[in-house]
Amino acid sequence: MKILDRYILFTFVKTFLSIFIILMFIFVLQSVWLYIQELAGRDLDFSVILKFLLFVTPSLVTLVLPLSVLLTSIMTFGNFAENYEFAAMKSTGISLQRAMKSLIVFIGILGITSFLFANYIIPASQFEFRNLRNNIGKLKPAMIIRSGQFNSIGEDINIRVASKHGERDQFLTDVIIHKKEPGRIGNFTVIKAKEGELISSLESPILSLKLSDGHYYNEVSTKGDYKKKKREPFVKSYFNTYTLNIDLGSLDDVDLDKKGIDNSYQMLNVTELDSSLQILSEKYSKSRVDFGTTFINKANFTPITDFKLPELDTLQDVLLDNYKLTDRVAILQSVKANINNSLTSIDRRKKIHAIDVKRLNKFEIAIHEKYVLGFSCIVLFFVGAPLGAIIRKGGLGLPIVVGVVLFLTFHFIGIFAKNSAEDGTISAFTASWLSTFITLPIGVYLTYRATTDQGIIDLDPVRLFLQKIFGKKEKEEEEVIEEKVAYTLTEEEEAILDARSVNQLKEFIKSFDENEYREDVKHAALDRLAVLGITKENLKSQGFL
Repeated sequence: MKILDRYILFTFVKTFLSIFIILMFIFVLQSVWLYIQELAGRDLDFSVILKFLLFVTPSLVTLVLPLSVLLTSIMTFGNFAENYEFAAMKSTGISLQRAMKSLIVFIGILGITSFLFANYIIPASQFEFRNLRNNIGKLKPAMIIRSGQFNSIGEDINIRVASKHGERDQFLTDVIIHKKEPGRIGNFTVIKAKEGELISSLESPILSLKLSDGHYYNEVSTKGDYKKKKREPFVKSYFNTYTLNIDLGSLDDVDLDKKGIDNSYQMLNVTELDSSLQILSEKYSKSRVDFGTTFINKANFTPITDFKLPELDTLQDVLLDNYKLTDRVAILQSVKANINNSLTSIDRRKKIHAIDVKRLNKFEIAIHEKYVLGFSCIVLFFVGAPLGAIIRKGGLGLPIVVGVVLFLTFHFIGIFAKNSAEDGTISAFTASWLSTFITLPIGVYLTYRATTDQGIIDLDPVRLFLQKIFGKKEKEEEEVIEEKVAYTLTEEEEAILDARSVNQLKEFIKSFDENEYREDVKHAALDRLAVLGITKENLKSQGFL
């Protein structure tokens, strides 16, 4: 590897690692705020919290890595251009593509590594993260009831209180409890009380909740007897005091290392996703065929046996005209009920199929995303590198602003496309690759403009058009081709110019009138700067000439 390639590569890698670590730290802090409600007040060990953050970190790489590549490219090549290092390279015949050679190899390796990371590391971390998060949710909280929201206690009770007070927050106001019953799905038992008191002991796993001045509601279960259910829909009773005992012993025995969730599409690699996608597709196709067959069989005409056709001398052409008015009404009501049942069945099946389609699209998007991560890093590099060379600005100012705006546009296009793909509006392939396909021609365009020493946009046609509109006459500028003159310098004057750097030559020209050197020395210094790509116009704009 040549010295120049090594210098460019080390500069890029050093900046990349710095930006990646800073962005990862910021996103981890954002994750802490996102999940703080699940971690706070649960009496967790510090090691458990560290494990939680460790498992959530790999999934952040899908955002941090492309953004780091884009910002690093803009900042690195912006610094090269700002410090006239590119001008020095071009003066020796090194083009922008040649300067990017070592970085292209590095970004290619990074793209392959990111695919392997997304295919193996992220699924494993998601498996651990989701199981740990599920287990933490079962732990006995240090503050078991939070005011202003429903809190799940065990598997059968949800409780909400307006406020808490007392030394240990044991006194509650405006208590609402939803209690589940075995064998029944839903909240059929509701307890409301104006006041409550928590009574607990460190030696006992039983939590006693003493309620005062409240009501007890229970919906009566009457199977198959609609009239009785309509007559007795629920039971309501009033109580002065009511004590509810809750066993919290099972909440203390939660195994944080238990692995009970293993079927999320985010926990699977490409091979597993492809296999699951085929199984789900077959199940979905079979479900549609079975429903269609069942519905067609169910919709076949069957004879009306409840209503006997009256004995008439002549039958009317319209079948219903042969029945009595009361029978007609009954027949039409029966037909209406059958149609409503069919429509309800169709609507229910449509919702089920929509859920199935959404699940299939999520699995397909997850497959493409593993490939998109690597390609997005490569494409964003070819956007950021020439853009930095064009804007000629390094550091943490303008490059950060430009990079963040570009990445947010890139990211939001991907989000909107994936949301549209989940309901089948566009294909999963198009949604996953859309932002990359849009960014790719932008990278090609910027690379071409940077290679040919042009700006992002050529504004001369616009300027000429505006001048024609406002009637301004353009002043003709004569192109003066300055012939290079061989100036005669003494050995001492040659040594003076050789010992000076680029910036020192600029200062030499700026303060030339204060020195006693010949005019030839000044022209020789200008020629040396011109060879490095620094023209007189550059010196004038910077105040050196």
